[in-house]
Amino acid sequence: MASLVKLKQAMNLTILLVFGIFAGLITILAFLFNLSLVLSLILGIIIALLLMLSQYAIGPAIVASSSKLRYLQQGENPWLEGVVKDLSNKAGIPQPKLAIAQDPTPNAFVFGHTASDATLALHEGLLKELNKEEVRGVIGHELGHIKHKDFIVVTMLSVIPLICYIIARSIFWAGGTSGKREKGGAIILAAIVAYIIYIISMLFVLYLSRLREHYADSYSAYITSSPRSLESGLTKIAWGLSLVSTEPSGARAFFIEDPVQAKADCSRIIENKSKYDLDKDGVLDEHELMLAMEEEARSKWANANELFATHPPIFKRILLLRQIEQEMASGRYTDKEVYKFV
Repeated sequence: MASLVKLKQAMNLTILLVFGIFAGLITILAFLFNLSLVLSLILGIIIALLLMLSQYAIGPAIVASSSKLRYLQQGENPWLEGVVKDLSNKAGIPQPKLAIAQDPTPNAFVFGHTASDATLALHEGLLKELNKEEVRGVIGHELGHIKHKDFIVVTMLSVIPLICYIIARSIFWAGGTSGKREKGGAIILAAIVAYIIYIISMLFVLYLSRLREHYADSYSAYITSSPRSLESGLTKIAWGLSLVSTEPSGARAFFIEDPVQAKADCSRIIENKSKYDLDKDGVLDEHELMLAMEEEARSKWANANELFATHPPIFKRILLLRQIEQEMASGRYTDKEVYKFV
C-alpha cells in the first residue's frame, strides 16, 4: 500500500508551525510585559504539554460520556461485527470496540487513547438510513482514521489554539479590570496579537483535520474496493444532517461529517433545486441528489468558509472518490496509489 509520507510531512510541518507560532506569541508577550524570555518559553511549553496530556488522558472518557454510547455485546450484531473484523484484519489494525450512539442523526466517529483501545461508534440514524454497503464504506473511513492515528494527533494538537484563545481572553479580561492606563496600550496590543495567533494556529489545525478526512476517504475506497459505497453514504449522511433542527454536538470534528458543514453544503443544492429536479416532481430523489452532488463537486465556486471547517466540503470528497472509482475501473489502480488524488 502507498506510504503515508505526504500525510506525515503535513502533520510534522503543522506541528512545527503551530508550536513555532505559539513560541512567537510567548516571545511577544515576554517583550511587551518585560518578562524573562527563557522562563516564559519554558513555562509556556510545560503548560502546553500538561494540557495535551490531560486532553489525551480524559478526552476519550468525555467523548464516551457525552455521546450516549451503548457498547455491543459479542454476537449481538453478527453482520456488523463481521464487517469490522474483516476490514480491521485487512487494515492490519486491532479490531476496535463497537458501540451504538443513541442518536437519530446519520453519523459515525472513532475515539480512544491508542489504536489498540479505540472505539468505533455508529449512530442509530446511520444504521437506519444507510444500506449495508454504505455502512461498510463508512466503517472503512473510520478504520482509516485509526490506521492514521488521526483522533490522537488532531485532538492533542488542538490544545495549542485553545491555549492561545485562553491567553487572549485572559489579557482582555485583565485589561478591563486592571485600571492601569499606563499599561493599557501594551495590554490591548498583547490581546490583539494573542487573538491573531489563535486564529492562525487554528487555521493550521483545521487544514490538517480536513486533509486527514480526505486520507480516510481514500483509505475506505482502497480497503472496501468500493468508492461508490462511501460516496453514496456521504451523500445520504450530508442530506440527513442538513435536515436536523437540533444544535450539533460539540465534538463535531470527530464525526465522519460535520452537521454544520452539511447544512452549508446542502443549502447550495436547495438554492439550485429546480436545476437538479430532472423529473420536475418537486422532490430530489436519490439519483437526482447524487447528480447534484457530482455537479457541485465540479463547481469552481470557492467557499471561503472552508478555511474554518473541520471537514472538506462534501462535494470535494465526492469528487475525490469519483476519481478513485474511475481509476479502479481503468485497471490502473494499485495499492501504491491509494492516496494519489489527495
